[in-house]
Amino acid sequence: MSYSPSIYKFVEGSDAPVPLDMRVVRAILTPYDVGDPAHTVMGDGRLHYWVRAADGSEAEIFVDRTGIQVERPHSGPGVFAIVAELAARLEAAIFDPSRGTFFCGAEAHAHLPADMRQEAVPIDMTGEAVEAALTGPRPS
Repeated sequence: MSYSPSIYKFVEGSDAPVPLDMRVVRAILTPYDVGDPAHTVMGDGRLHYWVRAADGSEAEIFVDRTGIQVERPHSGPGVFAIVAELAARLEAAIFDPSRGTFFCGAEAHAHLPADMRQEAVPIDMTGEAVEAALTGPRPS
């Protein structure tokens, strides 16, 4: 199954995502990057990381000014722990496009736009909780 969850930060109920703190993004992703450092900054200015967690799980991650796209994350709590750390430290929400649902911690939940806040699912920002939210059974 191929899917691409995304991470966005909202502030004070605004409908538009706000710019991410790139220092935080780099600090979290750089230690796990197994790609060519010469290709981290793409021609269009986006950042590109191929991350590998200690348990061997991997994902390709693209970062632009206001969002992070996680391409094809492998099963395993390690890569999802990296995703959880990004969301937690940025106080951002994880969007699952296959379900049309936002998952987030309490801090990020308070800042979502009102219509998103009603349907967002608060979760603990741990690798296990993020993996379960993104890959677990769908409600019927």
